[in-house]
Amino acid sequence: MRKTTVLLLSISVLWLTVPMAQKAPKPNALKQKAITDLQGEYTHYKNVALQIWNFAEVGYKEVKSSALLQEQLKNAGFQVENGVAGIPTAFVAAYGSGSPVIGILAEFDALPGLAQQAIPEKEPIAGQVAGHGCGHHLFGTASVAAGIEIQKLIAANQLKGTIKVYGCPAEEGGSGKVYMVRAGLFNGVDVVLHWHPGAENGVTMTSALANISAKFRFHGIAAHAAASPEKGRSALDAVEAMDYMANMMREHVPQETRIHYIITNGGKAPNVVPDFAEVYYYVRHPNKEQVKAIFNRLVKAGEGAALGTGTTMDDEIIGGTHDLLLNKTLANVMQADLEQVGGVTYTPNEIAFGKKLQATFNFTVPPIESAATIKPLKQQEDAGGGSTDVGDVSYAVPTVGLRAATWIPGTPAHSWQATACGGTEIGTKGMMVAAKTLALTAIDLYQSPSLIEAAKKEFVQTKGNYQYKALLGDRKPALDYRD
Repeated sequence: MRKTTVLLLSISVLWLTVPMAQKAPKPNALKQKAITDLQGEYTHYKNVALQIWNFAEVGYKEVKSSALLQEQLKNAGFQVENGVAGIPTAFVAAYGSGSPVIGILAEFDALPGLAQQAIPEKEPIAGQVAGHGCGHHLFGTASVAAGIEIQKLIAANQLKGTIKVYGCPAEEGGSGKVYMVRAGLFNGVDVVLHWHPGAENGVTMTSALANISAKFRFHGIAAHAAASPEKGRSALDAVEAMDYMANMMREHVPQETRIHYIITNGGKAPNVVPDFAEVYYYVRHPNKEQVKAIFNRLVKAGEGAALGTGTTMDDEIIGGTHDLLLNKTLANVMQADLEQVGGVTYTPNEIAFGKKLQATFNFTVPPIESAATIKPLKQQEDAGGGSTDVGDVSYAVPTVGLRAATWIPGTPAHSWQATACGGTEIGTKGMMVAAKTLALTAIDLYQSPSLIEAAKKEFVQTKGNYQYKALLGDRKPALDYRD
């Protein structure tokens, strides 16, 4: 009897000495801890985002931006592999072991032509050619912040599994994630989370336009444009002929189609017949098969333009992205978490800033107070107006994302106004809404494997028998597409 009593006492003492950190808190308590922790790092992550806002590096040239985010992850204990998928600025950072494996996407490329000071009047930054008019400095920072918060919970034995943060370059036309999908970097991942800066708060339940982009290069014969024009064959004539045919083609394609272009090289001097000219095209449509068919017609227009002008033409596909597969199972989870986090409220100075900014728009704007609200979850039938390489990720693994109000309501993406908001507390506040929501959704998934299984089942049903193949083919990353 004495031995039994001693044994029971020893077990009791041993139980009392088990560290409390190894006991998983109740879900609500764990999520509240994540919210509190992230808010406590507000100033740190604001400074990280503003550094990237100042770097303003375009696609595949985000050397400093990528390095800064990698540094944050390494300091938090992640194992970071950089230069993945043949892209110097791409990386995968991982922490933990076993299942489930949850990935978070991070972007950080800027847009050419959108350098802008953080003021409500159009005022470019002298000497800077690019700016974060799509808010990717906030995107990358919030995703890293959420990943680090999950890392802390795994390290404290409060969650079990693996967290991966994907550094994804060149979303703006460079299709960086497509190469990462093609390289198999999402194999074995159970769910991927992402977000995007915007002018409202809501879970993404609208697909994206599939897209193929290409540069068409025409080669002619140079000659003196006045003394001997008959000896020349103008590459610029070929570009203009192609553009004319493409514009006529608009009448004879499905109405959802979007075709747009810029002439990137039209010659060097008016008195020299251009022996080289280049035009850069995007073709978009909600259906990926339609995109391929319309793009092939565009190639034929280029060939016809070359034939008619006595020039030659070669084309290079620069990017290609799929539409976005939606996942209602994951969207319902993220919606509840976004509603728990709540929207963005502004100070009187930020409201004054916002009203000055809204006054620069030539359309009716929503009230500034709408940044504090969360849109109800509702699937939209249209495919929206843009394209994203997240679409290709969504064909590899169940994927869900949100938008957070990092810009004053009404602000369009790819505008100087968006760049201006991104350099202020307005952008930072929205960024932290996203970071908290991503972290909370990850916590839900780690703690409820049944949600992941339901999401996978829906993913298989939605994808059907489609066999994924990158729309950009087997080309190597277009690392010089911004040159």
